[in-house]
Amino acid sequence: MDYSQFGAMLPELIILGLFLIVFLFDTFSGDGAKRFLTPLTTVLFLLATIAIWIIPGCDESVFGGMYIDDNACKAMKAILNVGVFLVFLQSAKWVESDEIAIRKGEFYELILVTLFGMYLMISARHFLLFIIGLESASLPLAALVAFNKKHYESHEAAIKYILTAVFSSAILLMGLSFVYAFSGGSLYFDDIRANVVNGQGSGLLIVALAFVLAGMGFKLSLVPFHLWTADVYQGAPTAITSYLSVISKGAAAYAFFIIFVQAFGPLFADMWEWMMYAVIIATITVGNLFAIRQRNMKRFMAFSSISQAGYVMLGVMAGGIGLASMMFYVFIYIVSNLCAFAVIQTIEMNTGKVSMDDYQGLHKTNPKLSFAMTLAMFSLAGIPPFAGFFSKILMFTAVTSTGSMALYMLVLIALINTIISLYYYLLVVKAMWITPGDAKIEAFKTNKCEKVGLCLCVLGIVFAGLVPYIYDYCVAAVLG
Repeated sequence: MDYSQFGAMLPELIILGLFLIVFLFDTFSGDGAKRFLTPLTTVLFLLATIAIWIIPGCDESVFGGMYIDDNACKAMKAILNVGVFLVFLQSAKWVESDEIAIRKGEFYELILVTLFGMYLMISARHFLLFIIGLESASLPLAALVAFNKKHYESHEAAIKYILTAVFSSAILLMGLSFVYAFSGGSLYFDDIRANVVNGQGSGLLIVALAFVLAGMGFKLSLVPFHLWTADVYQGAPTAITSYLSVISKGAAAYAFFIIFVQAFGPLFADMWEWMMYAVIIATITVGNLFAIRQRNMKRFMAFSSISQAGYVMLGVMAGGIGLASMMFYVFIYIVSNLCAFAVIQTIEMNTGKVSMDDYQGLHKTNPKLSFAMTLAMFSLAGIPPFAGFFSKILMFTAVTSTGSMALYMLVLIALINTIISLYYYLLVVKAMWITPGDAKIEAFKTNKCEKVGLCLCVLGIVFAGLVPYIYDYCVAAVLG
């Protein structure tokens, strides 16, 4: 075996090296030194993010074609790293709390392991490596969901998550067993694509694709595979909920795109296009309609994330440039969603309140938090001139550039749903700024790390759409 091939896995090696540093420091340092674990991990992860962002990609596949780290993969990993860095900043106070501080090393270690698994999912060009990455990302997340050991809701959420993860993995593996049989004993994406071209009418392959799509649908919370999402988001610690809502979803969306385009592209185009239309429309619509009914902010954001997953999946329909639009959409979704979750987490930690009704009059006592939450809601709703508006416009433009009348209708339905989403996002703004009555949340000071994280999110919401660098970076990574 040529061990020099591991040099092509530089992003994964960086994350593994950081994991070992955190693990050894957490294991062997004294109680006095452990207070430096949080700043040490955050700073080292920031350096790792910068390194991954600037290192060039490698278009050559290694390990027999199972792994590739081209510019598009590297760009997606860098975008996920930005989200994880923001999560680290926003969770700094939480991990130092009395209940969590003794296990803060485990928090960072589990996050890094899941991120390593997501890296493998993104770079995999063979289903065996993809499954290894998928399980490496999924199983530690169950432990993270149950991180609040003394809270029953956290245990319940973890049980629901692990059962759903196991069930979806079983469905996915069943589908891959059919793919393995159909492709003559190969799980390489290119080999599967070649067999799809030669046998598009195979009933076995159609069933296989249905199972694969169902298994991936669970990971992305696509309707009708979304029923676990709200309960898990509500029961998990808010820091973990924010991580679940953006980072894992972004990695799964990229992997979904690659699998469909490289492995099942011809079959998808000829036989499953209309089914994907139905899944996307149902995901956006159901997420929007159920979000209107929610008063718990974490459940509210859960159905919002379901709807946003439908918009992300529009990139699959566009192909080609759709990948760049999807990556840019994920980046904007990260800064917008994490901005909202930062406000939710800050209020929950200081007051214990998570109901939308408790946000009434928030601008009187905490105007800065109200301002940040308002920007997050505007961006998620796609109101100009905030970044969410540009991400939606670029996604819709990529989809309609194919010239298909069916895709025009799909974009029209998505636009109508955007109006629905505007209504329920503005419910939060109305509660904070307009609803009469005394403020239910008293004034409090925000942790410095939380302030930095919020400021970075706000800057991203305001400027990421106006400054074309991020989108140009995504386009260059995909087309260059």
